[in-house]
Amino acid sequence: MPLVTVLIVTYNHARYIAEAIDSALAQATDFDVEILISEDASTDGTRTIVEDYARRFPERIRLLLSQTNLRSNQTVARGLRAARGEFVALLDGDDYWSTTDKLQRQADFLLRHADCAAHFFNARVAHAAILTDALWTPPNQAKRVDLREIWHGNPYATAGGMMRLAPIRDVPSWYDDFFPRTDWPLYILCAMAGDLAFDPEPTAVYRLHEGGMFSTGTETAKLDSTFSFLTRMDRCLGRRHHDLARAGATRLFFDWAADYLDHRQVSLARRALFHSLRSGGIGSEVGWRQFLSLALKLARTDGRP
Repeated sequence: MPLVTVLIVTYNHARYIAEAIDSALAQATDFDVEILISEDASTDGTRTIVEDYARRFPERIRLLLSQTNLRSNQTVARGLRAARGEFVALLDGDDYWSTTDKLQRQADFLLRHADCAAHFFNARVAHAAILTDALWTPPNQAKRVDLREIWHGNPYATAGGMMRLAPIRDVPSWYDDFFPRTDWPLYILCAMAGDLAFDPEPTAVYRLHEGGMFSTGTETAKLDSTFSFLTRMDRCLGRRHHDLARAGATRLFFDWAADYLDHRQVSLARRALFHSLRSGGIGSEVGWRQFLSLALKLARTDGRP
């Protein structure tokens, strides 16, 4: 049985999918690795490419193919259910791993640290085919994040992670409808079982391009979808962690409002502050004095260029 399952999820990634698969095949490990490719009825030739890889590497690659485009997190969930490894590493079909020892180092870490449910490396950002020096996660990101802190935001690139399969193998059906937000729900589920560890070294490349489902969206859309996600996630978990969800959302949107205001993006700052208030943690996670001070600064700035 493999120790690690690589789950590559792909749709219309014909330009990039070979690089993603090659980076998984290139991983040097002292344990067995299986590669599952969950392909969602692409229209650009992606399926032909992954089928060719499966023919050439039948002992290493298994395919999970959609008959019609699902456009949901079912493409991830079916991979988690089919995975045979103790650990799973997700890789979007337009991203890739830039080192050959990523899986070995992460599996070693998780085997040594039973209190951790996941481990993450950093990722460099690429704009289509152009690799930049920008990092997806700030290098000063905390080395450990617990269940309380993961509600404050998702600091990790999907391609940088490895998770224990046990907390997420039987992910509930509500997960399907969180698409295209694939990873944050899984991280919250993992954090219910243990800490999330972080190493700032970049071992992956996270690609931004016009075909991306979320990363290239408007800032307003990201604000609104994040509020909707946190509210729904709290509800889907039966509000068992309601205080953590409320505190995390309040702090996240308050910090975003302050950052937007620093950059003179007044309308976004106003929207973020409104979401912070709606989250219900003003007075506890964020003090009323803090909130009113920022609201006053926003009022004074409103209308200026």
